[in-house]
Amino acid sequence: MGNNFLVWILIFCLLHSVSGEGCSLILKPSRVVLGFGESVSVSCEAARPVRVLGWESAISAVHTQEDRSVQWKVDSLIDWIEEPICYGVFFTAPRQCEEKLNLVLYKTPDSISIRQANHSGPMVEGKEYQLLCEVQNIAPVQYLTLRWYRGQTEVYQHSFSDLTSSSPVQVSSTLVITPTKAENDAEYKCVAELELGPEGPQPPPTLASEPLTVSIYFPPTLLSPETEVLDFTAGEEITLNCTATGNPTPVYSWQSSHPIEERLKENAVITSTSLLPGTYTCTASNTLEKKSKQFIIKEKIKGV
Repeated sequence: MGNNFLVWILIFCLLHSVSGEGCSLILKPSRVVLGFGESVSVSCEAARPVRVLGWESAISAVHTQEDRSVQWKVDSLIDWIEEPICYGVFFTAPRQCEEKLNLVLYKTPDSISIRQANHSGPMVEGKEYQLLCEVQNIAPVQYLTLRWYRGQTEVYQHSFSDLTSSSPVQVSSTLVITPTKAENDAEYKCVAELELGPEGPQPPPTLASEPLTVSIYFPPTLLSPETEVLDFTAGEEITLNCTATGNPTPVYSWQSSHPIEERLKENAVITSTSLLPGTYTCTASNTLEKKSKQFIIKEKIKGV
């Protein structure tokens, strides 16, 4: 008889109870953040005399009669949908009251990884690419922020506050980049951070991906692209500098109406005492483009 009476009181309480400021129940603490599998203990206290005080819980229900404090305790919390509610049945109005515990059960991700989403191999300067960051088994996702870094500089952050799943999920984030040659060999990474508030662990739990190094292809750029006119005296040493930057590394070729030593034809710089007056054209090329430069050699007229 006694147990049945308590069950009916509980049902009536949950269907007709009030909560919030009009409730005489105090939870200590009112918000709990704990990792998956950790222990938890929360006290529910009545601010006025109470007939029945208890916790409605899927895994650890408990109640007491006329005591003004009751504990909800779990040694290892592994239920992602657990929503403990403290209820009270009072002698005076309002006779029913309940307070739901703000409970956050979290889990750090199993893994986090980064890769190119729509491409493999080197990128080309000026084209658009996507990098994809994937996070496996994290909860709750609405507290997750993914931070993207190029080197030590944060370039983007992605919040998932619009999602509401309490159990572990897989999520991803995409970063769109248009690389320049200055970013060749840059390292990208993404960092998952669970920002669980002041009741959560400090600093917030984080997990970073392994860095992704991006190789950027760009066409040759001559260090000095303008045509050069050089005066020389027969037999003196002269230097023609066709150096260019580029990725892949440029290869060089030389053309002239005069013969050029075979060993010099693929050099970026020619230094020789046997060059004859005339026009010499150098071409620096890679898989993307070719760039050419002319050198005009004029012989000094004696006495001038």
